[in-house]
This record gives sequence, C-alpha cells and structure tokens, in this order.
Amino acid sequence: MPLYRCPLCRGLETPLFHREDRPRVHFRDYHRCLQCDLTFVPPPYHLCATQERAYYDLHQNQGTDEGYQRFLGRMLTPLLARVNPGAAGLDFGCGTGQVLVGMCRRAGLSCVGYDLHYHPDPAPLAQQYDFIVSTEVFEHLADPAGVLEHLLTLLKPGGWLGIMTKRALDRQRFARWHYTLDPTHVCFFSEQTFRWIAARRGMTLEVVGNDVVMLRKPDLAPYSAKQT
Repeated sequence: MPLYRCPLCRGLETPLFHREDRPRVHFRDYHRCLQCDLTFVPPPYHLCATQERAYYDLHQNQGTDEGYQRFLGRMLTPLLARVNPGAAGLDFGCGTGQVLVGMCRRAGLSCVGYDLHYHPDPAPLAQQYDFIVSTEVFEHLADPAGVLEHLLTLLKPGGWLGIMTKRALDRQRFARWHYTLDPTHVCFFSEQTFRWIAARRGMTLEVVGNDVVMLRKPDLAPYSAKQT
C-alpha cells in the first residue's frame, strides 16, 4: 500500500484508517495521521476542479432561508462575543450568496467574502483582518496546511480564526458517518487535530460547539511561517 504524506503536518505516519465500500457510494480510502490526527482522502481519489464545481452548484444555501441563517449563527454568535464592534473580517469560502458576510454586516462588523469558485477576486486575500471565519470549507481542502498558512498571514496579531467543520471521531462511528459520503470532503479534523494546530502555532484554542472552534493568534508578535 502506498504511503501518503499528511496534507496538514506533512508527516508520513499515515496508515489506512477506513476503506469506504458501502453500496452506491464512491469507493475510496481514508488515512489517519498519527502525528496530528487528521483523517484525509489521498489525492488519487480527489475530484477534479470541474467535478467539484458541479457538485457545489447543487447546493441551495439562500440568504432568505431561516434554517441556513440559524446554522451560520453557530459561527456568528461566538464571533460576536470575541471581537469589537466594527471589527474587520473575511469570510473565506463565502459561497454564492455571501450569507454570513451579510449577517456580520448587520451585526455591526465590517466583512468581505472570498470564494475560489463563486467570488474569486483575489483582492481580499491581500489585506489583514481582525477576524477570519470559514464555515464548512476546511473539509474540502486538498492542502489545508497551505491554506491555513496563508490565512494566518492575513490575520492581525490577537485576531480570531473561526472554523466550522464537523469533527471526526473514532473508527466505528467514522465508518457510519454521513459526512464522509460527500465526494468533495477530503479532510476530517478531530479536536486533537485542532489542538495540534494551536500548539504548533502558539494559538489559543476554544472549542465552542460540536462543529465550531475559535483560534486566537498571539498578539505579542506577528505570525511567522518559520514556526511550522
């Protein structure tokens, strides 16, 4: 069986964790890193960009949907408890309607959106922010280390990074988990994974829900890529 380097910590201790073979489900393998506890799908099983976009186009996430707004509120509520009124932020992976961007603005924050497929203007990725939020995005990332690295350079000292993604659990529950059936989901973070990220980068981690974590960047010195 080939060895696959972990896309988060770059480690090579990544044994096979689960093999998906349920009927009518796309066959693929999942490996779990013994260093950072990330569970990931190896690159040979990833969709191409065109296939990914076609799958995302099936999503129906509208700003007028109260249920979807309540869902995004699980990120907005802890964010508002941690940032000052008027704080400037980025919604990374904002989707077609930039719903969370609008919710942040109505709550008194300044917010812009970026999305690789739907709002690809790179200008927001050349500024710095008091906060960055990313909802249901990190599970789609083929290169979570690279994306995380970039986002932390955009975050001001003392700023908050909010990540919403469902957390991977033990092998038995993982084997029955609906979250793995989305073919665009290729990375699965556990609480231990987020603790590894925080410790590696000197950040403060706050677990505020079953699928939301808040990471605070140190405020004494700018983040340096040399820490990785």
